[in-house]
Amino acid sequence: MKFTVFQDSRKGGREYNQDRVGYSYSRDALLLVIADGMGGHLHGEVAAQITVELLSDQFQKKAAPIIASPAQFLADALLNCHEAIYNYAIAQHLLEIPRTTVVACIIQDDMAYWAHVGDSRLYLIRDGYTIAQTRDHSKVQKLVESGVITADQALNHAEKNKIYNCLGGTLMPDIDIGGRVALHDGDCIMLCTDGLWGSLADDEITHFLSSFPVMFAVPQLLDKAELRGGKFGDNLTALAINWHDGDLSEDPSFVSTVKLDQNTISTHIDPLGANSTPNISDEDIEKAIAEIQAAINKYSK
Repeated sequence: MKFTVFQDSRKGGREYNQDRVGYSYSRDALLLVIADGMGGHLHGEVAAQITVELLSDQFQKKAAPIIASPAQFLADALLNCHEAIYNYAIAQHLLEIPRTTVVACIIQDDMAYWAHVGDSRLYLIRDGYTIAQTRDHSKVQKLVESGVITADQALNHAEKNKIYNCLGGTLMPDIDIGGRVALHDGDCIMLCTDGLWGSLADDEITHFLSSFPVMFAVPQLLDKAELRGGKFGDNLTALAINWHDGDLSEDPSFVSTVKLDQNTISTHIDPLGANSTPNISDEDIEKAIAEIQAAINKYSK
């Protein structure tokens, strides 16, 4: 596999960042994942962190060096994340179960597979067009599909942040599986939270991702969304790749897995607290990390 990759997460106008992001790859498979935590201070972050870490953990155990059934892996792994969040809440005697959205993608054999829960999105851009995009599990999306409002009206709708599907909480998630799309040289895949896409028009996203490499396009999109969000803007996070047939060895973001052995897995996850407010103490972070690891260990088989 050959790809260039860029990821970043920002607080926006919020006091702390509940988004989490990461990617892992073996010689022949790549996992991309973003989660947008919901709920009380620190707990939403923990739900997102459990999701990203547990998905990565399961990928590391099953990518040998490919995933046997990517769609089934994503469905099973996201259900495990949901259960881990629930068990974490029970173990910590929380009055409310923290929740998170998630979007994840696996690429192997030049094919992309993805799954999502909630309104974090995946875009697949090719030759100036968005050829695939996830469908938000939100009240506003239903209004658009029924013709009650337009897509432009949805961007500023008072209830645009209300979703009906998530990991965590008391209801089982409805995991939306998509993909099995063959990738072409130069294709771009971007995963992002609603803090990014919620402030941008779809044609802006398509234009930047089709006109520039992800190392340039994604920071520009984040800057635009953060500026428009202003002092009350949401957390905003993006993870994007350009897929390549040839070598770009002069590009520091270029990754080639050709020389990796089949047992090597490389993982890149922002640690808990890396993008959070300084109001979270080191003790709180260390305690949360220990609790997360305990929740994850139950599924590490």
